[in-house]
Amino acid sequence: MTLSPEHQAEIDASRAATRTTLRPVAEGLEQRLYEALPALDHGFVRVVDYMGDDAAIVQAARVSYGAGTRKARDDRGLIRYLMRHWHSTPFEMCEIKLHVKLPIFVARQWIRHRTANVNEYSARYSILDREFYIPAPEHLAAQASNNRQGRGDVLEGAEAEAVLRMLREDSARCYDHYAGMLNETADGSPADPDKAGLARELARMNLTANVYTQWYWKIDLHNLFHFLRLRADPHAQYEIRVYADIMCELARAWVPAAYEAFEEYRLGSVQFSASAMGCLKRMLAGESVTQESSGMSPGEWREFQAALAD
Repeated sequence: MTLSPEHQAEIDASRAATRTTLRPVAEGLEQRLYEALPALDHGFVRVVDYMGDDAAIVQAARVSYGAGTRKARDDRGLIRYLMRHWHSTPFEMCEIKLHVKLPIFVARQWIRHRTANVNEYSARYSILDREFYIPAPEHLAAQASNNRQGRGDVLEGAEAEAVLRMLREDSARCYDHYAGMLNETADGSPADPDKAGLARELARMNLTANVYTQWYWKIDLHNLFHFLRLRADPHAQYEIRVYADIMCELARAWVPAAYEAFEEYRLGSVQFSASAMGCLKRMLAGESVTQESSGMSPGEWREFQAALAD
């Protein structure tokens, strides 16, 4: 992770400041507020603001004014009931705003979750930093033979080194051309006073997709859990899963009871189709079920077996 001295000073100042408030606070998340948590080689995730806590979920579900005489275990039970029965609106009462630094190709996958408010760093107005994501050798894999969007065996030896060399060289060369087209130095002054330089909105098209961008991303807890259910899954792409894993830990610190329910009923659960449930009942009754007699396609049958094996 790379932070400029200015950014680090800003984070230190924010974390050192104390404020009084009448609002409920989540003590676990307060400890992580503003902190830049490293992701990949140059990225990070920071919590810059949040609203609500476990009690806000319960309050919305009960439409009550205060804690009354109920106990914490009652709140936990209600939150688990809400999660178990897909009652989503009480979870929408909590929101979180993150500052994320991530490679562009990860951002383009991430942005498909259209349930957040996003404001991204603009390369029309500013110059992107010379920072590229280069995978660690253990995450450099071939295309999976049975999955069009997955990875297969890890590349090794000369083949892996050749790929890494191309990634480094292509990233550096494209950025050098980008900087040359802009005709700007690091401080924004012209590299050649006799040249105007290409418009930033045009020069950026030459950059590789592993260049880092940044954005502010605000989302409610219900939709955050949906994002994490998909992106923290072991089958998700490694690079976005790194960010999802960090966000899981932040959610656990923020709303521990809700996160426990999410982990139990979403993240660690399996959903079966009607056909799969029928097969499962037949198997529990002692019947031998094959793919041919299951009524499922070969792909569905493989997924069904994988779920049972896990």
